Amino acid sequence: MNADLPDRTALPPMDVASRADRLRERLDEAGCDALLVTKLVNIRYLTGFTGSAALLLVTADRLLFVSDGRYGEQATEQLRSAGVEARIEITADEQKEIVSSAATDIARLGLEADNVTWVAQRTYAADWFPGAELVPTEGAVAGLRQVKDPGEIARIEAAAAFTDAALARVLPMLAEHPTEAEFGLALDSEIRRLGADGTGYETIVAGGPNGAKPHHRPGPRRIADGDLVVIDVGGLVDGYTSDMTRTYVVGQASPTQQRMIDVVTASQAAGVAAVRAGADCKAVDQVCRDVIAEAGWADAFLHGTGHALGLEIHEQPRFSKAADATVTAGCVMTVEPGVYLPEHGGVRVEDTVLVTEDGSRPLTHTPKTNDPNIQRVA
Repeated sequence: MNADLPDRTALPPMDVASRADRLRERLDEAGCDALLVTKLVNIRYLTGFTGSAALLLVTADRLLFVSDGRYGEQATEQLRSAGVEARIEITADEQKEIVSSAATDIARLGLEADNVTWVAQRTYAADWFPGAELVPTEGAVAGLRQVKDPGEIARIEAAAAFTDAALARVLPMLAEHPTEAEFGLALDSEIRRLGADGTGYETIVAGGPNGAKPHHRPGPRRIADGDLVVIDVGGLVDGYTSDMTRTYVVGQASPTQQRMIDVVTASQAAGVAAVRAGADCKAVDQVCRDVIAEAGWADAFLHGTGHALGLEIHEQPRFSKAADATVTAGCVMTVEPGVYLPEHGGVRVEDTVLVTEDGSRPLTHTPKTNDPNIQRVA
């Protein structure tokens, strides 16, 4: 292994085993006595299970994990490895009977409102839990996921390190004028080759006018001289993603393009400087907007300033105009202002940062200064 890259075998363990107890402490506030967890990413967070089908019943004193025959050995191994004690039931045909029986004495059963369809809720009410009051809950598990433990932080940082290294290796390819899709494939492949599990979301490579579309998908357009190229990419390690955006100029930047780079870079630096434990999310967003507005491009900043991430690329809280939250030490956030002008292209600069008591610590490290030797690709 390259000495500069993370050793995945040396990453610290995650404290999965304590998470169910911390969830139990939140049940009364959520208005329920137990919670049926149906969102797979939340089941993974609480148990370490990575399969594609499961239910988890969290009661005051026990866990019931249910999946089908594809995952018998996997579930047993992963829950044991995570130190999670649970009753494990593997069945395809008797899940309703097993879960219903385990919930017989539960008066108020919470459901994950953002993951349960209307049809599912009606089925649960009529067939699965007819004697219980079904309570819609929001954020019971997501709230726990906001503050990362050292093992989670290490995995996000490792994902970022693989991404930094991969981008550095494939960046010279831009000078060969590849298509967006060709460059994206090369970058994704290099991230995996260096040791990540893959990418945490679909990589964005947006050249020229496509850069003015914040979530453009790489396509057949060939990168050309004079293009601004927006590259938004994040590696994946043990389910945890990083997130980073850099914008490069192929050849010579126009005065407007260079000013876009300078303004967005300054906006992003101001936003990062505003991040610390207790910071108001709306205020962090406003700091970035003020810099861009002063440059006359307020209407060209088309999205929020950032978001939390972890097992999902977009988690709570968020830095946005509508935010009504503060960040806590241990949150992992992005700061990613942008300016999008169809006639000139787009510029976005983004880092993933760990919130600390007195500021933040960057987890992404690819250079982003407006030094021509870094921003321009000859």
